[in-house]
Amino acid sequence: MRILVVDDEELARQRLTGLIDELGPPYELAGQAANGEEALRQFDRAGADLVLMDIRMPGMDGLEAARLLSESEQPPAVVFTTAYEEHALEAFETAAQDYLLKPVRRERLIAALERSQRLTRSQLNAVAEAPVPQLRASYRGGVMTLPLDEVIYLRAEAKYVVARHVEGELLLEESLKSLQEKYGEWLLRIHRNALIGRRCLAGLEKIQGVPRAVLRGCDETLEISRRHLPEVRRLLKR
Repeated sequence: MRILVVDDEELARQRLTGLIDELGPPYELAGQAANGEEALRQFDRAGADLVLMDIRMPGMDGLEAARLLSESEQPPAVVFTTAYEEHALEAFETAAQDYLLKPVRRERLIAALERSQRLTRSQLNAVAEAPVPQLRASYRGGVMTLPLDEVIYLRAEAKYVVARHVEGELLLEESLKSLQEKYGEWLLRIHRNALIGRRCLAGLEKIQGVPRAVLRGCDETLEISRRHLPEVRRLLKR
């Protein structure tokens, strides 16, 4: 993943570029910029898979730069950085994947990078043409396969993962983490104990102030944690 760092404060850029160098592959620095205009020029010249974007900058701010980047033929993922949490709320109304509060902590940066994998148009075409992956599930003492395009959600319960699909439920012995790593183009993390089929996400509603995912083919709604809410909103805006 090639990462463009955008911040008008040199020390903040040094902090982020240092963390990226420290993390190493698969992350690499694509470049740096000190404002929105420079970020757009840098992206046009060298490209990037993800942009770490400061929100408040002189001239073109991060929100406007992110909006313009989203109109690119192959737009990068955007993670905002800010010293003020109230500014981060504005990020939820854009196509941003996440936000990071300054000073950025290494573990939070890693979490944001892992959640910000974004398929390019060519990758989406490859997924559309590729065979649908099959999950192996326990069924009546035996084993059966479950196509991923029939999965509505996967939820961790005790030592198993319950796979809810169009015709009922099955038990999987593989962990949610492993399933997400293998099938991230098909599955979306919405909570530490739940993945949903990306194609099944129909909407977002709040029940007693708690955001929940509305799913096609299912009467249940599933809780969305705050850390995963920006990605759910971004997917719904596509």
